[in-house]
Amino acid sequence: MKVKGSNQFYHTAMTRLDYCQFLLVSQINYTLTYFADHDHTFSHDAINRYLRRERMTPRLLWDNVRDEIVPTPTGYLLFDDTVLDKDYSRQIELVRCQYSGNAHGLIRGIGVVTCVYVNPERDQFWLIDYRLYDPDGDGKSKLDHVHDMLSNAVHHKRLPFHAVLMDTWYATKDLMLFIESLQRVYYCPLKDNRQVDDSAGARPYQRVDALSWNSAEQRHGKRIKIKGFPKHHKVQLFRVEVSTHRTDWVVTNDRTQHSLMATQQVCGFRWKIEQLHREGKQVTGLERCQCRTARIQRNHIACTLLVWVRLKRFAQSTGRTVYQLKQDLLDDYLCQQLRNPSLRMNLA
Repeated sequence: MKVKGSNQFYHTAMTRLDYCQFLLVSQINYTLTYFADHDHTFSHDAINRYLRRERMTPRLLWDNVRDEIVPTPTGYLLFDDTVLDKDYSRQIELVRCQYSGNAHGLIRGIGVVTCVYVNPERDQFWLIDYRLYDPDGDGKSKLDHVHDMLSNAVHHKRLPFHAVLMDTWYATKDLMLFIESLQRVYYCPLKDNRQVDDSAGARPYQRVDALSWNSAEQRHGKRIKIKGFPKHHKVQLFRVEVSTHRTDWVVTNDRTQHSLMATQQVCGFRWKIEQLHREGKQVTGLERCQCRTARIQRNHIACTLLVWVRLKRFAQSTGRTVYQLKQDLLDDYLCQQLRNPSLRMNLA
């Protein structure tokens, strides 16, 4: 492999560590071309060949975080998905039209379903699993991926946890009943138009946002039946005012839960997974890969998540945020340039 600016050839093999190191320190541009332009060891073709050949799986992520997790029986499993915006491209594999919460509409992108483990006592969380949404390749929906990751967490990772927290998209009968079959509880908001009954069959089903609430029900919730569930299956419903313009209708199968305030506290942990998605996109280049092949996209995503794990580890040990850690690299550069400028100012 030819080193830029030299007549010598070095047969240095590209590794996962090399690519992750690039993603860790790069600030804005995360393309293979940019990597090759700033590294005197690997050409663009060498990087491309490596990422085409390598096969990174979610197991790699678990192997890198399993020893850091502090498990607790009061833990939470969080599930959600994010869409990596590829709206500019018509050639990248894995890209499909799907709904994005950030865009509040349909965009072209790659869907990533993630699983986060939360220790509420330490207020810490860890990314433990993920799946790429590729129904044409594996025939699985996002719900199937959540089912698989949940089963894996219980039967293979054997993580103790109390409850599953998820978004409205995953509040389906099959998934909620599956969680109950695992003898776990769930907290999840329902869509405004979900049909429910709070009259024990005395009145027809109605939209959840059309229910009336007395003062006691607002504080302690109410028992309801969701349309389509087994005849005697009831859950507790809470009316959670998130803001002046938004109300969540949160249901749980936790029979001991009769407090709106406690329910709000539990649901608050769900935003940890939003933090992961935001940080991954902003500091690791999660959605910045422009390569067309599915294998490179998969490997790039795997590496960015490993980089996020590493940044989070640094952040926890130093008491800083992942944003501050990335900014520190620019601060070091500025200090160095002020001491010994590459470009020197000159005035007449």
